[in-house]
Amino acid sequence: MKTSCTFDINKSYAALHNRFPNHTDHPVIGITGNFNDGTLMLLSGYYTSVLKAGGIPFVIPPFEDTDILINLLDNLDGLLLTGGADINPLYLGEEPIKELHNINPYRDCQELLLTRLAANRQIPILGICRGIQVMNAAFGGKLYQDIDAQMEGMHLKHSQDMDRAFASHTVNIEPDSLLSRIMNTGTLPVNSFHHQAVAEPAPGFRVSARAADGVIEAIESTEYKSMLGVQWHPECFILNGDKCMMPLFGWFIREAKSFRAAKRLHERILTLDSHCDTPMFFGQNINFATRDEKIKVDLHKMTEGRQDATIMVAYIPQKERTDEALLAATAKADRLLNDIEEMVANNCTAVDIARTPADLYRLKKAGKKAIMLGIENGYAIGKDIRNVERFRNRGVVYMTLCHNGNNDICGSARYNDEGLGVSEFGEQVIHEMNRVGMMVDLSHAGERSFYETLEISRTPVVCSHSSCRALCEHPRNLTDEQLRAIARRGGVVQVCLYGGFLRSDVPATICDAVEHLHHIVNIMGIEHVGIGTDFDGDGGIIGCNDSSELINFTRRLLLERYSEADIQRIWGGNFLRVMEEVQRI
Repeated sequence: MKTSCTFDINKSYAALHNRFPNHTDHPVIGITGNFNDGTLMLLSGYYTSVLKAGGIPFVIPPFEDTDILINLLDNLDGLLLTGGADINPLYLGEEPIKELHNINPYRDCQELLLTRLAANRQIPILGICRGIQVMNAAFGGKLYQDIDAQMEGMHLKHSQDMDRAFASHTVNIEPDSLLSRIMNTGTLPVNSFHHQAVAEPAPGFRVSARAADGVIEAIESTEYKSMLGVQWHPECFILNGDKCMMPLFGWFIREAKSFRAAKRLHERILTLDSHCDTPMFFGQNINFATRDEKIKVDLHKMTEGRQDATIMVAYIPQKERTDEALLAATAKADRLLNDIEEMVANNCTAVDIARTPADLYRLKKAGKKAIMLGIENGYAIGKDIRNVERFRNRGVVYMTLCHNGNNDICGSARYNDEGLGVSEFGEQVIHEMNRVGMMVDLSHAGERSFYETLEISRTPVVCSHSSCRALCEHPRNLTDEQLRAIARRGGVVQVCLYGGFLRSDVPATICDAVEHLHHIVNIMGIEHVGIGTDFDGDGGIIGCNDSSELINFTRRLLLERYSEADIQRIWGGNFLRVMEEVQRI
């Protein structure tokens, strides 16, 4: 908006309302301000660069109220960590050396917390100068308090005397880095105003640029996160009309737009993970209401990743098939289901049990997380078919017929040298599951069991956590013909985020999971695919390692140009369609 020469505010006001809509949507970027002598300051290059790249700058003042901090983050689409004073080394477990410059006690704690909390929510982060140091410190990296005092060798001049809008030295960019793709160069002239620097990148980060003297000039995430830090001041160049650094801000705003789109999409659709094993840990001093690093699914992580619902299973490992062992398996299944119900009761204001798809949508509307119940391994029913109806009456929505090893129901995909299929008792179990409205889950089933179940079951079957054998040779994965067979019967296959089912040569990433999803869509169609993470059952991959990171999967789907309707199907719509059909008894 230009300054008016007519001083006619009514004219300006009217001009804003002569069309509809009267604005375009832009991501909101929180920018940390510098607080000194009672004044909140922000150099114009920061907000000018954000504005020109297409973002809405919002300056974050210093405050200590963590409730406000979390509310703020829920309304941000990106976080820009700006330059400023030194970081207090006490936050890094170090005593200050004499070369340390001024520190700002108003900023350090807030910005370190802000960075950690933003990363938990997968909010894109760009760190500039002090910002790269804050980012690195927040995640456990090391800093030089002073380059000249602590780093060996001769050093470049890292605090230039010339105007900030001009470069004073160059940096060498790693050719395979995100930064290289953004800037499209291997050598970049930069300005320089610092004496602190990153000494060792934090876990989950890599060095993407260095100065000629070895000083680290940029770091970036190795976990497919939108986090990038640079030691120079790219915001200064635009003030001199130089757009050389705008690709950096362009990347940042694109990531913020992507996050904003995914965030809004999660508000409109239901997100269901069809398989998690978290109840295994409930007897190990786990509090579902805390952000516990020992588990991948809790209320905090579900909220951060904007996940609405998950199916928690009572996992029963395959053991002996004696009468005593079978009774023990049934008792363990009941104990695990009791544990889930107790966890829900202890957190009843935030989470509830869902028995039907309608329950899931009702709980989402009420602002609650939803838990559905499942059983992993039909071994849990023993030889008493009455347990099928009893578990269904407890709210169990599906049961895998087996796990790793044969049981009295069927042969498994593993440890099944005899090539066993569905037993006579197993056929009775499948019919009973059909009768009471319990989904038949063929994850872990051997091929013979798989095809025989398809012939026996009167309702569509599911694979709550499986992947594609065409992409990763594993007996637990499904062949293309198996995928087609499930599709012909109206069933669904949920991509599993267990690394060993996605690839066998190197650690699996979110890109590998998306590739498996693509393959299933190509073979079965978009109406037959979903996601079952297997979190806390060894599931979790680089880029999508717990519930807080599930929104990253949505961002990947948007990047791959899946429509909102397709993403809704993937995030539970297909699975719930089958559930509704099965429960229609």
